[in-house]
Amino acid sequence: MWLVAALCCLLWGSAFPTIKLGYELFKIEKSDVFSIILFAGIRFFFAGVLTVIIFSLIEKKPLLPSKSSYKKIAVLSVFQTVLQYVFFYLGLAYTSGARGSIINASSVFFAIFISSVIFKFEKLKINKIIGSLLGFTGVIIVSLDAFKTSENGILGEVLILLSSVAYAFSSNFMKLYSKDENPAMLSGWQFILGGLFMSVFAFVLGGRIHFYDFRCVLILAYLAFLSGTAYSLWSILLKYNDVSKVAVCSFMIPVFGYTLSMLITDSVKTNYLLSLISLVFVVTGVIIVNSYKNKDKKV
Repeated sequence: MWLVAALCCLLWGSAFPTIKLGYELFKIEKSDVFSIILFAGIRFFFAGVLTVIIFSLIEKKPLLPSKSSYKKIAVLSVFQTVLQYVFFYLGLAYTSGARGSIINASSVFFAIFISSVIFKFEKLKINKIIGSLLGFTGVIIVSLDAFKTSENGILGEVLILLSSVAYAFSSNFMKLYSKDENPAMLSGWQFILGGLFMSVFAFVLGGRIHFYDFRCVLILAYLAFLSGTAYSLWSILLKYNDVSKVAVCSFMIPVFGYTLSMLITDSVKTNYLLSLISLVFVVTGVIIVNSYKNKDKKV
């Protein structure tokens, strides 16, 4: 489980600098909201197609949804693709990859809180409360830094925080739905539906992207690949493990995202010392949240 989770986190972490590079190569300005959404929509549509093809080959039969799964796919597409990535892509346009990767880790705490309070999958214990407080302290630290280093204040940070909330809901819905459905099928088709909706919506409202050279194709292909691969594998992990047990692995995402963003690109000036302190709080919080074995599992 840990090796699969680490691969997923590495792929997700690499998305932060890759998306920033994509904005540069496609020459998309941060004020061009609908082109940003179109960029995201095309990525996830092809991520869904890739997921369906790969798992159809693995299972040696077409990975098609049944009538009973249509509603589940629709719900997942709203939270896991449309809401999460509209907020995420717009947020990354207004903040650095390093800060974005740290704030995005708050999805761990949201996922566990929602799992405990709303879905009743597990109980909310003291270690989860303490860990969540530490994690949000890290988010606050890195967000306050944005007031000094970004002309847009904390707009990008707030958008990524909203993205994290959407992802937290999608994780719990996936846990619920995958009891009766193939998680790879759910992931693939919700990507297709969500990506298609985002693409059509953005295009109708004036969004456009232009392939200036072959690097644009490579960026889009890699983003589609990492999404299809990581989410399908992660969904399988959620099906067979507790939300908390899988969530602890997410501490690797900000580590990978932060490191790769610093090494590759960051278009927004970042206070790296403050960001490192924030990263320590976030990672410590995630570890504490999952520091005890879950003995009150309900589903």
